[in-house]
Amino acid sequence: MEHRILIVSPVRNEAAHIELVARALAAQELPPARWVVVDDRSDDDTLAILRRLETEIPFLTVVQAPPAHPGPLRDRLALAVEARAFNLGLAGNDLSDFTHVMKLDGDIELPPNYFRELMARFEADPTLGLAGGVLIEPMADGGHRSIEIPRIHVHGALKCYKRECFEAIGGIQERLGWDTIDGTYARMRGYRTHSFTDLVSVHHRPIGSADGTVRGHARHGECAYIAHYTVPWVLLRGFKVGRRRPVGVSGLAFVYGYARAAARRVERVPDAEYRRFTRTELRRRMLGALQPNHGSTR
Repeated sequence: MEHRILIVSPVRNEAAHIELVARALAAQELPPARWVVVDDRSDDDTLAILRRLETEIPFLTVVQAPPAHPGPLRDRLALAVEARAFNLGLAGNDLSDFTHVMKLDGDIELPPNYFRELMARFEADPTLGLAGGVLIEPMADGGHRSIEIPRIHVHGALKCYKRECFEAIGGIQERLGWDTIDGTYARMRGYRTHSFTDLVSVHHRPIGSADGTVRGHARHGECAYIAHYTVPWVLLRGFKVGRRRPVGVSGLAFVYGYARAAARRVERVPDAEYRRFTRTELRRRMLGALQPNHGSTR
């Protein structure tokens, strides 16, 4: 079977990483059919680097996003700017020309066998609709640390959808929490979602400041509220998150983000079927977590 992969990468100020990302894609044993990079008004050398790479990499197309928000944004992720840029990159493509659609961040370096291996997993399992590998991040001491996620979740930084699954879920929503909502809808539509631990990519994003990290945990708590996650699950998750640095504060920030969203009556996914499915799934996962040898699908 011929696999034709469309990649869209929303980027902003990735001059330090984008060439590594591009070289890794150019070196793929199974190269993508097309890679659209949407530069969201970078104010460093990102666009200049991309324009140079565009002349060297035949499957690369660079577009520039129109200015959407005057002035600096304190939290671009909370405003779903990334999701809007992704949809902008999709807009000029006929999805029927591709077998898979992928979102790839501008700081993710893939191993050379990534697409060959991932496509083999899709081919082996017709129910697999959304998949990806796992990420490691460089540490200050020269080592790497793994970014732990549940196996049924796929990192927003490198999500790959079977085209039929992508169409069945209606694409990605331009709202905070889109990268949780999409996976839930995929499972609702009968597709499996999975992160493969043997497909390891490097996340080159610099380690954030304490303030940035805490704000990120609060944002994730708000995502949990938007996605109809239950209070017992959030409290258990907050305990687990609290073991990350800054210890204790991280978990409190996660719970605070959820509670703040509830107090502000932030709009949740307005779909009763989605809400029922999510809460049933969470109960099953929580019960599974209490069982010995419950496996790695949490």
